[in-house]
Amino acid sequence: MDKSLEIDWRMRVFDSLSFPTLILRPNRIIVSVNQKMLEKLQVSKSDVVGKTCRDVFHTYFNDPDLPCTHDTCPLDKTLRDGVGNSILRQIRLDDGSSYWEDRVFSPILDDTGRAIYVIESIRDVTRTKTLEKIFHDIREFMDRVVQSSASGILAADRSGKILLMNQAAEELFGYPFTATQNMTVADIYPEGVAKEVMKKLRDEAYGGKGKLPVTRVNILTARGEKIPVEMTGAIIYEDDREAATMGIYNDLRERLAVGKKLEEAQTQLIQSEKMASLGRLAAGVAHEINNPLTGILMYGSLIQEKLAPDHPLLPSLGFILEDAERCRDIVKNLLAYSRQSSTTRNSFSLNTLVEESLRLIRDQKLFMTVTISRNLSSDWMLVYADQNKLSQVVINLIINAIDAMNRQGVLTLTTYRNDETGMACLEVSDTGCGIPKENLSRVFDPFFTTKEMGKGTGLGLSTAYGIAKDNAGDISIKQTGPNGTTFLLEIPLDHESMEMMSESIG
Repeated sequence: MDKSLEIDWRMRVFDSLSFPTLILRPNRIIVSVNQKMLEKLQVSKSDVVGKTCRDVFHTYFNDPDLPCTHDTCPLDKTLRDGVGNSILRQIRLDDGSSYWEDRVFSPILDDTGRAIYVIESIRDVTRTKTLEKIFHDIREFMDRVVQSSASGILAADRSGKILLMNQAAEELFGYPFTATQNMTVADIYPEGVAKEVMKKLRDEAYGGKGKLPVTRVNILTARGEKIPVEMTGAIIYEDDREAATMGIYNDLRERLAVGKKLEEAQTQLIQSEKMASLGRLAAGVAHEINNPLTGILMYGSLIQEKLAPDHPLLPSLGFILEDAERCRDIVKNLLAYSRQSSTTRNSFSLNTLVEESLRLIRDQKLFMTVTISRNLSSDWMLVYADQNKLSQVVINLIINAIDAMNRQGVLTLTTYRNDETGMACLEVSDTGCGIPKENLSRVFDPFFTTKEMGKGTGLGLSTAYGIAKDNAGDISIKQTGPNGTTFLLEIPLDHESMEMMSESIG
């Protein structure tokens, strides 16, 4: 082949390169430029060939970093190492705008491997850098959105390795993100929960492919604490292949606590309304029964006094009067339940109330097979309430406890003060069989009783509940189970009287 044609062929290839390109000697003298470079500089070949690259770039490119040093020049590195190099430059124009260039240096080696020429190509990467900046800004914005979320956000790869955890998730799970490098999502759930979550995520019938609707689960914190959360999740796909998973978590503890308080308040409201309506009915019934009952007792007592001690009707009359007395007690309970009886408040010690209530129980034979354990606090606890009515409450709780043990077991009376609530507390505990779960919500209902016919009216605990509420206190079931039940009576402490008492003693 003719050598001139071979050179012409090579020059045609050089000119056809799509990037502006020039060829340099080791001394930085330009020996040739392609057509794209001439178009970019808008000059002829004679204007640049024979000049140094520094002269050309300083004159036509307005490069502020020229002249460059031997330490930073990619040309020197390419000549020294015999391998390609590149440098990314931002060129600022006089009008304040700028563009980005990627300058690539490739060596032309001789047979000994020494670089005898260097090809320098200039690629305009302004569009690429602009897109990179846009994506970088979007990534930073999304990161700020994720980090500022009040919900815990967590992402993991296909193997379950945690890739992302925002600050809310760190606080919720108790792990800093840096401590999760050797963890998987299975470590943040109780055993089996992670598999169940993934099963639901893959179930198209549950929430759609790769989507988990709002679901309540428990998570496991760094302290080993189980926390109820509400979560949503998703599978992230790449070409229909599972690439990662993500979850969003909201702590339910506060919401559940508020819901429980609302439920308790609603229960108390229903109980109060029920007691109010039945109280009005009870008051009317009690007044209607009280008048004829008084007559029965009065005339029955007169007849009893006139009959001889050996009269055959005397035992029957005694039974009549005994049942009439029982009816009178029921009327008293009805009046107390309907709050029709008068209230007299005074200041007294809770421990004194307990001791006097024990002495007032008429049938002391009840205690013959029951062991009484007193855990009475040594703290000075004065309450301001109706002592007689509260004594009725304590007696009722004691008798109920004894009945629950079939009159044999251990009766424990415990008093203490709760400074957080400002209450003086009495716990009455038995060793009976406990209260069935289905009866717990009805214990304080009027006329509800589990005793045999004729052995209870079902007004004792409902009356006790009403008396406690009338005295700004409360009565509740603290615990119940197969080993016994504990009722808790709470009455506000009389701080004013206790302060006066302390000052007089001091």
